[in-house]
Amino acid sequence: MKPYFKPFLLVFLVLLFDQVLKIWIKTNMYLGQEFVIFPDWFIIHFTENNGMAFGMELAGSAGKLLLSIFRVIAIGGIGYGLYYVVKKKFHPGFITCVALVFAGALGNLIDSAFYGVIFGDSYSGVAEVFPKEGGYAGYLHGKVVDMLYFPLIEGHFPQWFPIWAGEEFIFFRPVFNIADMSISTGMGLFILFQNRYFPDQKIKEEEKSTDAGATENNDETVEKPL
Repeated sequence: MKPYFKPFLLVFLVLLFDQVLKIWIKTNMYLGQEFVIFPDWFIIHFTENNGMAFGMELAGSAGKLLLSIFRVIAIGGIGYGLYYVVKKKFHPGFITCVALVFAGALGNLIDSAFYGVIFGDSYSGVAEVFPKEGGYAGYLHGKVVDMLYFPLIEGHFPQWFPIWAGEEFIFFRPVFNIADMSISTGMGLFILFQNRYFPDQKIKEEEKSTDAGATENNDETVEKPL
């Protein structure tokens, strides 16, 4: 059980912070409300979306259900993958990446699966927990709570800029949550350090490249018959 402790503790902590913050937002803020933490670059802004990372979504009830079902299947696969890489003693850094992605995906699935049943809507005020008239949506049709907003740079595209000439831009515009951040961190770490996580694969690729170069050099030195 010891090898599984750290990755699953990481999953638990990500889920804990993610869900505590989301539940606090749902039970203390109305939709669209915001608190400025640090002027001009960090705002807590309450918004909801139908389920993809950083506010992206599939339209309609059918799209929402399809996305939720896909999430359940994907999370099952990632969860098994986490169990597998721990069991096979993969690089600790790679295990951490898988754990972060799993935790983030599971965190957003909890919103989609249960929040519509647990909470009332947040349009007219702060959401009620288990309202008498029922929640704002059915099982697997809940919306994902987002709140982290970092409008670091605001301005307008220059007039010569194609397509968006003169339009306002904000970087970073998407509003996201801790689960989204966990997924992005896991994927980012994997991209940056994959050669460290799989050094044997890098050596094999280098050996293939060396062998191919040596073969080409040998071919060039062979004299053509008269």
